Amino acid sequence: MFLHDLSCQLARFLARHRRRRRVEAAARRRHAASDGPGRHPRLRIRIWAITGFVVEQRGTMDSTQTSQVRGGMANVSDVVGMAMASDGAGTEGVGDVEETACEMGADGSSETGSDEAVAVLIIGMAGSGKTTLMQRLAAQLHERDAPGYVINLDPAVKLLPYDAHVDVRDTVDYKAVMESYDLGPNGGILTSLNLFATKFDQVMDLVEKRKESVSYVLVDTPGQIEIFTWSASGSIITEALASTMPTVVVYVIDTPRCTNPKTFMSNMLQACSIMYKTKLPVVLAFNKVDVENHQFALDWMEDFETYHEALEEDADYASDLSRSLSLVLDEFYRNLRTVGVSAITGFGIDEFFRQVRAAAKEYNEVYKPELERRRKAMAAEDQKRKEKELQQLAADLTPSMGDLGITDAALSKDSQEKHQDAEETSDDNLDSDEVAE
Repeated sequence: MFLHDLSCQLARFLARHRRRRRVEAAARRRHAASDGPGRHPRLRIRIWAITGFVVEQRGTMDSTQTSQVRGGMANVSDVVGMAMASDGAGTEGVGDVEETACEMGADGSSETGSDEAVAVLIIGMAGSGKTTLMQRLAAQLHERDAPGYVINLDPAVKLLPYDAHVDVRDTVDYKAVMESYDLGPNGGILTSLNLFATKFDQVMDLVEKRKESVSYVLVDTPGQIEIFTWSASGSIITEALASTMPTVVVYVIDTPRCTNPKTFMSNMLQACSIMYKTKLPVVLAFNKVDVENHQFALDWMEDFETYHEALEEDADYASDLSRSLSLVLDEFYRNLRTVGVSAITGFGIDEFFRQVRAAAKEYNEVYKPELERRRKAMAAEDQKRKEKELQQLAADLTPSMGDLGITDAALSKDSQEKHQDAEETSDDNLDSDEVAE
């Protein structure tokens, strides 16, 4: 019976695979023929090229597929399948769009009215919903005719439910890196990101060109949070963005998992470490609020006694530690912005963009002056280092001149003789002028 069920499942899988291949082939032929009637011009996506390692592509959705996507949140694999069927070049598709999910202006800015592009770093634990949230944000901006500039930094992701203007997978082959350097999965991701960071100046050139025409630069990071937050490549990418435009870190939290008080404290410690590591404003995005409302987390952040009551059920060492940490982090909570969102339903996306804009304003008022101060301090320290190296070089050359028989006394005597000869020559010239007169 088991073998019979297995064979039936395999047959169904192969049939679905063949049907999908036929649909893709037919769509590829239609796409190659022309951009005929029925195309939806507002969802025309262009992947901009990075000279040397990204191929420029263009994907579209026809009006039928657009209405299907708008009708409700489809399965991610179905959305990707539709996009691949509509574009034989292999670009990933835009997720579903709900017109009431985000009340933004046509320019994509929030109620603050700022038109300055903001870089948004999406960071979070594995499984917290970063990629799905990126899909929702990108789709929302496209729906409002204010497409953001999307960057994917996860080299190990197989399918993206959104179009990325810059994709690390177009630059670095994750599996080839693993084989070449004999690395495991995490080591392969870290090495791939390090290799990509060596070319990030080219990415910044593209961002500089596009930031005048976009409202947000959305950056999706690897699922393994420590690979980005505590690596040299993560620091390089973060500092490159922060020195170019207002940059905000969005820490995505899996709300249902945080109902456990100790898991909640682990996330708060991670957010605290990210804020002090990056020295940038942080927005806590409690994701999956359609499953579990995040009000309990806000209560724990505002009143540590409420959090202590939630810990009463456990009397182990971890609970005692979490209880003590809640007192320490009480001041930290006051500097955080929070928002509850649902990447599936689109709930809270309008408030999300408002919080990001408010954090960007805080960046310009608080973090940018501090960044300039640190930059000047580093320049002054570098100048001191160069002067010290020159002094050391001069000190190292002095013994070498002594080995050649040239001493400080000899140099001084020689300079005195030259000075005396110069004075005598000057006196002779004056005497000659007097005789001539």
